[in-house]
Amino acid sequence: MEQYTVTGMSCAACSARVEKAVSAVPGVTSCSVSLLTNSMGVEGSASAEAVIKAVEDAGYGAAKKGEDKARTQTADEEALADKETPLLKKRLIASLGFLAVLMYVSMGHMMWSWPLPAFLAENHVAVGLLQLLLAAIVMVINQKFFISGFKGLIHRAPNMDTLVALGSGASFVYSTYALFAMTHAQLHGDAEAVMGFMHEFYFESAAMILTLITVGKMLEARSKGRTTDALKSLMRLAPKTAVVERSGQEITVAVSEVKKGDIFVVRPGENIPVDGVVLSGSSAVNESALTGESIPVDKAPGDQVSAATLNQSGFIRCEAVRVGEDTTLSQIIKMVSDAAATKAPIAKVADKVSGIFVPAVLGIAVLTLIVWMLAGQSFGYALARGISVLVISCPCALGLATPVAIMVGSGVGAKNGILFKTAVSLEEAGKVQIVALDKTGTITSGEPRVTDILPADGVKEEALLKAAASLERNSEHPLAKAIMVLSRERGIEPESVEDFHALPGNGLAAKCGGRELFGGNLKYIRTKTAVPASLQSAAEKLAESGKTPLFFGEDGKLIGIIAVADVIKPESPEAIRALKNMGIRVVMLTGDNQRTAKAIGEEAGVDHVIAGVLPDGKEKVIRELKAQGRVMMVGDGINDAPALTAVDIGVAIGAGTDVAIDAADVVLMKSRLSDVPAAIRLSRATLRNIHENLFWAFIYNTIGIPLAAGVWIPIFGWQLSPMFGAAAMSLSSFCVVTNALRLNLLKIQSAKRDKKIKPVTVEVKESVTMEKTMKIEGMMCPHCEARVKKCLEALPQVDAAVVSHEAGTAVLTLNAEIADSELKRVVEDQGYTVLD
Repeated sequence: MEQYTVTGMSCAACSARVEKAVSAVPGVTSCSVSLLTNSMGVEGSASAEAVIKAVEDAGYGAAKKGEDKARTQTADEEALADKETPLLKKRLIASLGFLAVLMYVSMGHMMWSWPLPAFLAENHVAVGLLQLLLAAIVMVINQKFFISGFKGLIHRAPNMDTLVALGSGASFVYSTYALFAMTHAQLHGDAEAVMGFMHEFYFESAAMILTLITVGKMLEARSKGRTTDALKSLMRLAPKTAVVERSGQEITVAVSEVKKGDIFVVRPGENIPVDGVVLSGSSAVNESALTGESIPVDKAPGDQVSAATLNQSGFIRCEAVRVGEDTTLSQIIKMVSDAAATKAPIAKVADKVSGIFVPAVLGIAVLTLIVWMLAGQSFGYALARGISVLVISCPCALGLATPVAIMVGSGVGAKNGILFKTAVSLEEAGKVQIVALDKTGTITSGEPRVTDILPADGVKEEALLKAAASLERNSEHPLAKAIMVLSRERGIEPESVEDFHALPGNGLAAKCGGRELFGGNLKYIRTKTAVPASLQSAAEKLAESGKTPLFFGEDGKLIGIIAVADVIKPESPEAIRALKNMGIRVVMLTGDNQRTAKAIGEEAGVDHVIAGVLPDGKEKVIRELKAQGRVMMVGDGINDAPALTAVDIGVAIGAGTDVAIDAADVVLMKSRLSDVPAAIRLSRATLRNIHENLFWAFIYNTIGIPLAAGVWIPIFGWQLSPMFGAAAMSLSSFCVVTNALRLNLLKIQSAKRDKKIKPVTVEVKESVTMEKTMKIEGMMCPHCEARVKKCLEALPQVDAAVVSHEAGTAVLTLNAEIADSELKRVVEDQGYTVLD
């Protein structure tokens, strides 16, 4: 998407006009214009010159964003700065000064006989001329309404400024005519006519309309400025300078001058300038600016660091990996900015209305004037009704209803580590009925951890763990890493071993201080020692719950069992419970075997478990689920990308792969599952806010226009002066923007106000068909399953392989005939035994 800055827009009719003009350019596939940020997003093959020309031909200005590659975050921040409010404030102060004098003369003197200098009090023409002069000054101060309004008329694209300009201009022109008519009457000595024409003056209305609209515009501009606070605060996080090594010396340069591959240093208390990798040194880095997580993360050589994060403790030397627009911070800013530049589906309703709104209002105003004239009222009376219709109508409230809520909602999400890529994803996330969760890395941590330690009789837990750590220290197996991590956490130092042997798919053996240590699966241990029935029973229960039991022995005796598993994240059950309380069905997808998947699914509390699903199988399941309701998929790996693309709303865990993040609609920077219900909560609140805004905007105009036209005068005597109409118009946009700002008060992690939707019935068919089953010996853990799975799926005849180390089987889906001997060969090449 190419982004442009658009100038000259004043209301929703303007943005609709620009969008229509650019959409007509050959090569443009989609275009969305944001009145809130004065920006435009364009997709397609059309050149920038053609797009800009279309905007200019429509009567507005445009410039492509990012033309200057050396553009800094400061420049981007300045582009978002609220420059409109100070200018409007100056206009308002000047307008109020002259309006106060005008109101004193027109209302105070005429209605309540407030004193005037003698030369004015006795000269009605002089009073009229003074009113004309004061009103003209206010009109000159607010000339922007007239320039923009009449430019819109010339381009056959009337806007809100057109309504204001016509309303104020008509009041002024008719009052000027009344002044000349009164002067003529005075010259002919017709005192009654003079007094009659004095009551036809609407100079104060002409000035008051402009002043009140300026009040509304200023309040609106100030509130709109606050809606981009989240984006501006993100931009302020970016450091302005960096200390880089050049020719063996440390020099300070602007961040924009840092290039990929540069070596930079960061001292304690300094912000990291660009994304990089630590070369030397270690430190604790506070990443709360990006993730919202306040606990510092330890960094050592080889670890990744991100721009705008704070180095808290040590000196680190890093190599720049991503600079400029490629840094994580810049990508976050781009996501929030893109979300504001895109349009939510619900905004299309308001856009359609806005496109015909101003011409319709002009027609109603003319019709009102004619009807009251035909009803026998004076031209001045009829004109006042027509002017009231012009100034009370407000397309701005309609145009702002959606974008302000989207901008604030996106900002609230960004501050909490939830990034919505588009306005569509922010709107649609709250409508989901089914959430499909990938197991590994989403519900679970994705890394094996020790879950249970069962020492044999007479053996202490510490002794068992020390023996296991001593044996596993030389192993590269993922399960060995889990045991080593726990031993380090408990401060247990493993002993050195000799004569280390690893038997693939079975176990380990080594000598330690004259003792023989051995460990592995049940089959291997039985070749070394007897296994008590109690421990064997315990091991079976562990396996049934999805854990891998590892047996350890010493000098021919079994000393205990250590169970390892990919453990559920602490917040996962609570997050899933929150989703279910919202009325959302939760489905877990995994490539694991049925027994492991079922155990984890029950512990996590999901509604449905679908096991043995490959990447293309996940996509197939997603398509089946989509036939039953709106689906959100949450994943983190490359294997989740196809499903994330196929789903209604794809959510990527921030710690996941770039492929998954690119495929997703929403990114969770904190990598917490609890942010999934929070994202849905925020989406629902934003959509509710949009509905409130649209309701207010439509109802305001539905009630206001008939009232201004005088429909209720014959029935109830309700009459609205142009001045009150202008005041109501001013407040309408302000109310819409202020209502959107209430989203900043939303506590997205609180489930107190969650509303439960009616749950859908979910029926899932098996995604993998079984055509051939192999019996395999020697597999002892998920890592072994992965090796067998990989070698089998490398065969062109095998579409899928579902492997279980507990069951000792591999279930194959074939697309062609293949000899059993070929299948047996590839498996046994990996060190496992295939049973006939």
